[in-house]
Amino acid sequence: MKITGKHLTVDMYGCNFEKLNNLDFIRSAMLIAIKEANLTLLNFTYHQFEPLGLTAIALLAESHMSIHTYPELSFAAVDVFTSGDPSRPDRAIATLKSILKPERTKITNIRRGDFISESDIRPKVKVSIAPLRRVRSTGARVLRFLSRTK
Repeated sequence: MKITGKHLTVDMYGCNFEKLNNLDFIRSAMLIAIKEANLTLLNFTYHQFEPLGLTAIALLAESHMSIHTYPELSFAAVDVFTSGDPSRPDRAIATLKSILKPERTKITNIRRGDFISESDIRPKVKVSIAPLRRVRSTGARVLRFLSRTK
């Protein structure tokens, strides 16, 4: 089955404090990344937090890109979701990494809309009923013990 979208979430650690709190710098970095990845910008919005940090979101024809910055932690959380075969969110991420220059990154690749993937419909955690049976059995024994006549 064909997936409907590519979703990359990236944690960038060890970024420059001043750059993460600079809206013009973040906006410029996002616009360059959008251009390098051949994405189409529809709208750009942001919110500058007091005293530090900002959130910037680019609405794309292909989906969206967002950056949440935490300058006091030298951390940026980046999210790029694109749909369609020609989209390349990895190029946008590579561009942002070259501009923000994090010391360390953690990238998570999420396949969106993979409706038939067995791994999506299989339970992630195996559930065992044995502990519940033990509790029920113990409860019954306690009740029998307490209800015994002396």
